[in-house]
Amino acid sequence: MIAGGLQRNDPAQYDALADEWWQPSGEFAALHWLAASRAEHIPPAASHGEVLVDLACGGGLMAPHVARLGYRHVGVDIGMPGLRLARDHGMLVARGSVLHVPLADGCADVVVAGEILEHVEDDVGVLSECARLLRPGGRLVIDGLAAGRLSVWINVHLLERLPGGPPRGLHDPALFVDRQRLLAAADRLGLDLRLVGLRPSMREAVAWKLGRRDTVRMKPIRSTAVIFAGYGRKR
Repeated sequence: MIAGGLQRNDPAQYDALADEWWQPSGEFAALHWLAASRAEHIPPAASHGEVLVDLACGGGLMAPHVARLGYRHVGVDIGMPGLRLARDHGMLVARGSVLHVPLADGCADVVVAGEILEHVEDDVGVLSECARLLRPGGRLVIDGLAAGRLSVWINVHLLERLPGGPPRGLHDPALFVDRQRLLAAADRLGLDLRLVGLRPSMREAVAWKLGRRDTVRMKPIRSTAVIFAGYGRKR
């Protein structure tokens, strides 16, 4: 149990913190950094009308990036406060579970599933929905928190206690992602997927903390043991 009588990983936390979505120095600051990182791995739309489906879109932090890339941007989430913000930032929105997305098979040229795999009990089920939504040759961009002691210590015991870190109780370590299981599932689902590690630029993070920067770059690293991203295509 955490503050406010909520359990760890309770989606109601996002509703309660809806005013923080678009604050670059707020509770969701790191989600801004991750949104920019995802966008770096999405090519511009090849033609008018190409669709990017953004699973667990929250307040729509991918919106300015996707608009620049030229896609029709469809966001899916269970939380209405976030969806209203996403719609206000130009997205088409649909309320629904990432395990039962209310969109047609093969409707997406790109699917983004950022910071959601460690919030559901069936991360492979989310990956299955990504595969269903993608057209053949479509691109997948994901990120998440890895299972393991180092990841739990950093993402929960350390970062949740630091000023400017994620809100207390945002993550349940029991749901952190088994990367080998995820890669095996991707192969079964017809997804060619590779994983890389991510970490924030430490120099920029210090400058951000001192109020000298609005954002922080996420840098690729070899180890996927804490935060990882996945980039792939549907065969």
